Amino acid sequence: MFAKLESLERKYEDLERSLAAPDVFEDQDRYRKLTKAHADLREVVELFRRYKSLEQNLKDNRELEHDTDPDIRAMAQEEIHAIEAELPSIEHALKVALLPTDPLDEKNILLEIRAGTGGEEAALFAADLFRMYSRYAEKMGWKVEIMSESPSDSGGYKEIIAMISGDKVYSRLKFESGTHRVQRVPATESQGRIHTSAATVAIMPEAEEVDIDLKPEDLRFDVYRSSGPGGQSVNTTDSAVRVTHIPTGLVVCCQDEKSQHKNKAKGLKILMSRLLQMKQEEQNAAQADQRRAQVGSGDRSERIRTYNFPQGRVTDHRINLTLYNLPKVMEGEIQELVDALVTAAQTEALKAQAE
Repeated sequence: MFAKLESLERKYEDLERSLAAPDVFEDQDRYRKLTKAHADLREVVELFRRYKSLEQNLKDNRELEHDTDPDIRAMAQEEIHAIEAELPSIEHALKVALLPTDPLDEKNILLEIRAGTGGEEAALFAADLFRMYSRYAEKMGWKVEIMSESPSDSGGYKEIIAMISGDKVYSRLKFESGTHRVQRVPATESQGRIHTSAATVAIMPEAEEVDIDLKPEDLRFDVYRSSGPGGQSVNTTDSAVRVTHIPTGLVVCCQDEKSQHKNKAKGLKILMSRLLQMKQEEQNAAQADQRRAQVGSGDRSERIRTYNFPQGRVTDHRINLTLYNLPKVMEGEIQELVDALVTAAQTEALKAQAE
């Protein structure tokens, strides 16, 4: 581990020298790459330097334990206890920092929420989940753009797909994929009985052309007239677009925009992200070690979380975490859940590495 850390520190110092060179600004593309590489290493290098500094202080204080002055010996022992208490947490943080990174962590995501069992109540819950993620994105300074939506009669969503873009979105939300279950009394329930409904969430990393090679001959585009909300042009122009990926049979429909061109662009973006997700699932299935290091399988059929409104609690079944702050969670305060899932994934990865 320490040989690897020494190597990273040398690389960090090389980057610092490169960034200090007088001609570095002349090539903006190179400058951006250097600053990103430098920023990516800063945290682990600072941790390592802190660790080395504490180790040196520990060594110095152990020598002072043999001093003739009792006050100096007492001070040295106090310092030793403080250092020994801090070192294990820094060592753990260094091990986590050295874990292989997910190459998709930096990506934006496509968030797809679909109403499951429960009819209109499930559609209303899907809308609640979308609002929860939108509020969280707002707190994180991320941007949310609706790509496609299918509203229900009661103001919920049968399905909604949105792009969330910002800093490391996928790394924070990738564990949200799965079935989310709600237990509450629906507004339409006159007897006050608690109903159980569900919605499925899929978190797909945004695919770029470099990730997915889309051949024109593999695509079929059909245009048709939009239906439902959308303004004056609805049902008067063929603006809705259906994109079919012939090799896989995947179909994406987009009709939210009045422009056929914009619907086509959005449809292609959704299709590419779904294809990237399929590619990832195939790789994960082939790599048992990688799957073991995940929190849950990420399968959409897997029930991952329950939102119990009468008891005001939310439970994540994968890590057995229950929080009694459901109203705040539904307002987008999900950081505690996100952090717990990331920590659990890191713990599993460390365990797998040790094995």
